[in-house]
Amino acid sequence: MKKNVITALLFVLLLVSLHAQNTADNVADFILSTYSTKSFIDTPIQAADLEKILMCGIRAPSARNTQLWKFTVVRDIALERKIISNITEGNILIIVSGSEKSEPGVDISFDCALATQNMYLAAQGLGLGAHIYTGPVENINKNLKATLKIPEGYKAIAVLRIGNKDSRVDATTAASKRKGYSEIVNESTK
Repeated sequence: MKKNVITALLFVLLLVSLHAQNTADNVADFILSTYSTKSFIDTPIQAADLEKILMCGIRAPSARNTQLWKFTVVRDIALERKIISNITEGNILIIVSGSEKSEPGVDISFDCALATQNMYLAAQGLGLGAHIYTGPVENINKNLKATLKIPEGYKAIAVLRIGNKDSRVDATTAASKRKGYSEIVNESTK
């Protein structure tokens, strides 16, 4: 009997190990297959998908778990066009803002970037298109903070555009050429 229990436990550990490896491979393969969407269609995003995307942003890591970010959801097409001129009806913008006060050992822009990346990957994982912008941030901070109701003491760091993507465009045809491994990776040796 004891031998059967040990065998069963070893089998479960093997299955868990295989599942963890497959999950890690799936995540890496998924990341390698994503691209920054540039072609959207006007089909609206489902409320449940938006909520899941926002929850993924909330779950992002931050220095000392300070979570010094706020997410502003923009659904009004006229307001969206003040931020991104070529916006498509049905797209949603999420303005990721970080606290203007600094804390020792906390890089708020980096933390906001992690939250933005989490939401970007979540949108892609749900089959939606996503694109990260930082260009509109200056305009938002100078001219639109009050209109967007960005909380006092926060400034826009990034804009995440989410929408249903044009199915006629895929990662191969839509992606810009990427630099090669050897152009980016340096290895330190003794």
